[in-house]
Amino acid sequence: MKKLYPDARAALDGLLRDGMLIAAGGFGLCGIPERLIEAIEASGVKNLTVASNNAGIDNEGIGKLLRTRQVSKMIASYVGENKEFERQYLTGELEVEFCPQGTLAERMRAGGAGIPGFYTRTGVGTQVAEGKETKVFDGEEYVLERGIFADLSIAKAWKADETGNCVFRKTARNFNLPAATCGRVCVVEVEEVVPAGSLDPDSIHLPGVYVQRIIVGSPYDKKIEFVTTREREAA
Repeated sequence: MKKLYPDARAALDGLLRDGMLIAAGGFGLCGIPERLIEAIEASGVKNLTVASNNAGIDNEGIGKLLRTRQVSKMIASYVGENKEFERQYLTGELEVEFCPQGTLAERMRAGGAGIPGFYTRTGVGTQVAEGKETKVFDGEEYVLERGIFADLSIAKAWKADETGNCVFRKTARNFNLPAATCGRVCVVEVEEVVPAGSLDPDSIHLPGVYVQRIIVGSPYDKKIEFVTTREREAA
């Protein structure tokens, strides 16, 4: 089965539809699937639910899909630094399901493992637990959280071989691994594709069995969220 596609548009062909649930990897602007997000934007697909740690920043990352009104619901743990996200939420244009960061990662991991739900103490007694089932274990109350089963997973890796085995680089592993596993179909963009067998088996973070399609997205510009400068001291 050939997994390598020429570009993001080709890799997403036949996978996108209105109203679908997409799990997206990355953390802030680190390790986000930029090319795939751009292709989703270009497709015009709408009424999306996106599960992601955050929505990037204005006009970057998932923020691009917010700007074009293609996202109707976000499942996220962090919403700071995105004014458009804030505006749409406060005006009722965007539904937001806030989820503690560790719980969100575990919900994705659970979906990838075929686990429909799990109990956690995180969020007990807060708005996070409202409307959810709770249960007492060993005298402590826990809240039931549902696993995330996405229609599509999009992720960004450093390297992949031709069979889809992926290696993430440093903090880009944040959310990419659980997000990649919880989708019915997983598309990964990478900086480099290498021949099968050339990656150290002990270094594989995401086994190729989870990956259906791959694209090479490089070169990338390294974006930062804030530029902070100070005046040069006088000689």
